[in-house]
Amino acid sequence: MEFKHTSVLLNETIDSMMVRSDGIYLDGTLGGAGHSSHIASKLTTGHLYGTDQDGDAIEAATKRLEPYADKVSIIRTNYRNAVGILREMGIGGADGILLDLGVSSWQFDNGDRGFSYNTDAPLDMRMDTRKDLSAAVIVNEYPEEEIRRILRDYGEERFAPQIARGIARAREAKRIETTFELNDIIRESIPAKFRANGHPSRQTFQALRIACNDELDVLEGSLEEMADFLNPGGRLCIITFHSLEDRIVKNAFKRFEDPCICPPGFPKCVCGRVSKGKVITRKPIVPSEEEIKDNPRSRSAKLRVFERGE
Repeated sequence: MEFKHTSVLLNETIDSMMVRSDGIYLDGTLGGAGHSSHIASKLTTGHLYGTDQDGDAIEAATKRLEPYADKVSIIRTNYRNAVGILREMGIGGADGILLDLGVSSWQFDNGDRGFSYNTDAPLDMRMDTRKDLSAAVIVNEYPEEEIRRILRDYGEERFAPQIARGIARAREAKRIETTFELNDIIRESIPAKFRANGHPSRQTFQALRIACNDELDVLEGSLEEMADFLNPGGRLCIITFHSLEDRIVKNAFKRFEDPCICPPGFPKCVCGRVSKGKVITRKPIVPSEEEIKDNPRSRSAKLRVFERGE
């Protein structure tokens, strides 16, 4: 299956990056290189470093970026490792860093990967297929209480207790192997009158994917290192697709801009914490109605931008 993905907020992101021809850039979530191909096209003496943990994405991006091979370095790794790897390579800082979070269209549409509740497939959901932890392991081996917590915290699923109980009961009879088997359990666990608004499995699948790939902890643990790695005037651009990601990014950017922890009544700051820069997007940039019409999956996307101080 050919790796295809429609880059969300493409023009808005490239404009926000303010790409310089001699700059150093990092795309931490390379995917099919939609954003990166535009960044690379603007470089002359500059260089782009791209990372992704998905082997299929690496293959697709390598092919797409062939015209810019002398300006691009591609590394298969989780973006949490990107800054450390670049430092080891002798790179002192970046003029722009991009994260396009979530799951690509290709990952959703490829039935073998198990990301979609619309395709009957093995329960996998691993973005990095070299890892051992899959959605099937969580569903079949985690305690009921932990599954309930995952669905509540990562999926904001109001029926998390009922779904977790349904999973625990079903796996007593046989191992839950496929997405459609899980769909049936979820559907039976949710009262009929609450199944009308969207697919009943949406929030559970989101929660399992986040847990399987440790997405929120990776994001939260990477942002400060990335902000610190920016050169003066460099920008960190992050596209999120659900409220949990967006909240992490929003709060981190606010903290980077105003890190003071002195009590509100203090006449002046004495904590010694120094601002890293400024938030460019007081409100997130969202897709236009035209983009949402062309690509419905973009509807929940939000772009936030932080600029490193001089």
